[in-house]
Amino acid sequence: MTNKIFSSAADAVADIPDGASLAVGGFGLVGIPAVLIDALLEQGATDLSTVSNNCGTDGFGLGKLLESHRITRTTASYVGANKEFARQYLSGELEVELTPQGTLAERMRAGGAGIPAFYTPAGVGTMVADGGLPLRYDGEGGVAKASEPKEVRVFDGEQYVLERGIVTDFALVHAHRADTMGNLQFRGTARNFNPDVAMAGRITIVQAEEVVEPGGIDPANVHIPGIFVQRIVEVGRQETGVEIRTTREA
Repeated sequence: MTNKIFSSAADAVADIPDGASLAVGGFGLVGIPAVLIDALLEQGATDLSTVSNNCGTDGFGLGKLLESHRITRTTASYVGANKEFARQYLSGELEVELTPQGTLAERMRAGGAGIPAFYTPAGVGTMVADGGLPLRYDGEGGVAKASEPKEVRVFDGEQYVLERGIVTDFALVHAHRADTMGNLQFRGTARNFNPDVAMAGRITIVQAEEVVEPGGIDPANVHIPGIFVQRIVEVGRQETGVEIRTTREA
């Protein structure tokens, strides 16, 4: 399939079923595939498992799916800036696998590269490696489900923990520019998790601010090749909000 353009976000996410796993790009308010998320919210899929840095913010991005109780499990590295995320986690409504941020990025990249697992020093000597991290609370302050210990090995006298690569059913990505064959260019900090997310999905769906013909992206600026991309929707320029506004009296 050489032309991967879909006419609307609704069409692009129409076949995402209940119970699907989703890798989702973005960090805070930057690089969020918000148009695709809104379309999925309208589409109605539920019982979703997500992999994303912070599962959105209150009222934006994955936060909308969370508020609608459409996410039952998430793998993330950051819980802050989303009160509903914290509430659902502590009340036992949401299962959360907390993962070091760099490890999360590498798990998705590894999954997309066909690497089933890798060793990293991040998390050695903590509950990340030893087990016992609360995955789900019981709503009364107790732990209903905890993480299992992971394999730890010694290389050159240093300890490393084994982490599994991540592959998801679908991936939702925001790109600055795409060509019709799926080659992607990211801009600025929107390049955060989006390239790794694009690799992790079996079916990768991209919202691009601009779609061009093949050759319209300088080869040196292709950050993800089209082999990883199955669907593209052109959404126009997307504005980034201010996540935390701090002001002082004039």
